[in-house]
Amino acid sequence: MNYPPSISLALLPTRIEKPPRLAADLKEVELFIKRDDLTGCLNSGNKIRKLEFVLAEALNQEADTLITCGGIQSNHSRATASVAARYGLQCVLFLKGKETPSVEGNLLLDRLLGAEINVISEEEYLQVDNTMAREAQRLRSLGRKPYVIPEGASNWLGAMGYVRAAEEIRNQLDATGISVDFIVSACGSGGTYAGLLIGKKIFGLKARLLAINVCQTPQHFKEKIHAICLEANSRLNLGLSVEKGEIEVVGGYVGDGYARPYPQVIKLIRRMARTEGIILDPVYTGKAMHGLLDLVSSGKIPKKSRVLFIHTGGIFSLFAYTKHIFPT
Repeated sequence: MNYPPSISLALLPTRIEKPPRLAADLKEVELFIKRDDLTGCLNSGNKIRKLEFVLAEALNQEADTLITCGGIQSNHSRATASVAARYGLQCVLFLKGKETPSVEGNLLLDRLLGAEINVISEEEYLQVDNTMAREAQRLRSLGRKPYVIPEGASNWLGAMGYVRAAEEIRNQLDATGISVDFIVSACGSGGTYAGLLIGKKIFGLKARLLAINVCQTPQHFKEKIHAICLEANSRLNLGLSVEKGEIEVVGGYVGDGYARPYPQVIKLIRRMARTEGIILDPVYTGKAMHGLLDLVSSGKIPKKSRVLFIHTGGIFSLFAYTKHIFPT
């Protein structure tokens, strides 16, 4: 495939491994983990794959400022702040949440990296695309050259990071002689799944793709993923057929809301840390892995299946959830 221009930011390829004790407990299902939490340090997680393409366009347009958004503990915003600092750009963040006396996790890193932080309410965040557009216009009036990145870098260009990841997965599976029946990932903005779906079609992956939504609804993400796929198809003349009906988003694991963990997720985070040395986070991967295990126990992922879980990172946000993990 002829990819759009990109910049090398992530440590790739990330390895595929089997968590021995968890895999043994599952018995009838063979589990593998794609370690995209190991794409780097400040650049760890799935967002950096997307930013490889998005940043390349920003630099091509001679941008001097990156503008983006996310939750108060946004992994994407932290990764954007990191690459902005690395390339000498300013960074403006609009973060959904509340100001707190203590600065922890990704928010601490955002500040350390020099990002301009604007904390906005959940109601204000509903109009965040308009807010970012107004900020970009304001900066242009001052002679600056801003580049706006959508939430999670989840547009057609950012999705190319996971088209390339699908190619990487295909090559790794071919090299080891392993085939998988399911590929499972968290879904918080849709770009990762969209890229995997496009990549599945281009590179001939046979696995079913399952997304576990951690906010919004399955229908919301089906619509968004479909739109991303259609735009990528159009812009790159891929000649693919993508139907909404083939997009599989599994609901039921959001809990009380985005970034609000529940007891089963906290228990699983502790279990994975202590038995596998793998850190899940309370916002994305904890809920997604909990959903995966529930799908196995309920038989919705059949016995004798081989499952690949995409670990999309998120370790820094964990530091903002100390009271959840170790309540006093």
